[in-house]
Amino acid sequence: MYEFVNKAVRTLKNILPEQVVRPFLPLYHALLSFLMALSYGFPGRKLVVVGITGTKGKSTTAEMVFSVLRAAGYKTALISTIRFAIEDDSEPNRYKMTLQGRGFAQAFMRKALDAGCTHLVIEITSESVMQYRHWFLYLDGLIVTNIQREHIESHGSFEKYIEAKRAVVSALVHSPKNPRILVANSDIPESRFLLSVPVTRAMGFTSRKLKISEDERSVHFEYKGMQFALPLPGAFNAMNALGALKLSEALGIPLATIAIALASLEVVHGRMEHIDAGQDFLVIVDYAHTPDSLRALYGAFPERRKICVLGNTGGGRDAWKRPEMGRIADESCKKIILTNEDPYDEDPRAIIDAMARGMKRAPKIIMDRRAAIRAALRAARKGDAVLISGKGTDPFIMGAHGAKLPWNDAEVVREELKRLLAERRHS
Repeated sequence: MYEFVNKAVRTLKNILPEQVVRPFLPLYHALLSFLMALSYGFPGRKLVVVGITGTKGKSTTAEMVFSVLRAAGYKTALISTIRFAIEDDSEPNRYKMTLQGRGFAQAFMRKALDAGCTHLVIEITSESVMQYRHWFLYLDGLIVTNIQREHIESHGSFEKYIEAKRAVVSALVHSPKNPRILVANSDIPESRFLLSVPVTRAMGFTSRKLKISEDERSVHFEYKGMQFALPLPGAFNAMNALGALKLSEALGIPLATIAIALASLEVVHGRMEHIDAGQDFLVIVDYAHTPDSLRALYGAFPERRKICVLGNTGGGRDAWKRPEMGRIADESCKKIILTNEDPYDEDPRAIIDAMARGMKRAPKIIMDRRAAIRAALRAARKGDAVLISGKGTDPFIMGAHGAKLPWNDAEVVREELKRLLAERRHS
């Protein structure tokens, strides 16, 4: 059914002018959401569905919950920005969006059910709410990692962005499931509203009084007198883990099981991912694409001389953050290389110039992303940190008129490191 609808929609797009279709889009998306759920037998009713929403940290938190549920013995599926997984069967998400439309989630849930899954972890974005993709998920639990300024152009205002997040919470409130569990970051201003909604159980988690110790490859924290360890750096990952922990605990999973699952978490690709090829300096690939996430990335390596490669994801949107991200890089990095990310139909150089306006120093600008990464690696000294942000696991660089350049930051880094180390051995 999903493939049939995809073909039908593509055909209609070629026939009907956009200005004719636009007024009917809300009705179309709402009706399609219902019909696709109906065609697959409302599979969310038969699964324990845990949603993850928030401005940042969704993918890492989803991986944590996925790991914990599996460690507890539940056969579990995952829909995330990074990948789609049913237990060990995993494939990368190459759609350039977290929660696909046209019934993808319903088709995947039916596939998970048919494979014997009892639980599903799913990322839910604010932009998917605009097309009613959060309907008929039948949530049992929801984690709100945080709410920060993002997707302002697509929503129209920050207030409407917050409304979209509230709509996800409302989906939990109106779910027929019982119990319905909400876990929300109580450090954010919206938490007062979030934690007051009528669900079975609402819990906050906070960085206040959270005892954290960390190094460049791990973070440790204490909860209810028990020590928890993550093979990921950054205090923000301790917060992600705390949200996952509280939700898992509310589902009845023992703390000892949660601790084992978190300690053995596999690499979360594109999220603070260490690339090791035998070089004598640190290389990190990370998705950081907001001012706060960029600040957190740089703050995780306070003692390192940092060489930073960044651009500004998403031409045509969130222009407000460009000079701000330039300013953060200028304050945190010894050397800065600005490069292309996803300009879409906007002039990529104009995006970079907007970032440079937030900087006191003149940055090095290399528009070819591979060449920018190569230059950063070659500029690194022993003990430096090369931090490459913005793309994470994004599979394409998006250009004008729908152009897609296949891309993978981590693979490019490995290729360039291999070349660099080979040259050094023979020099």
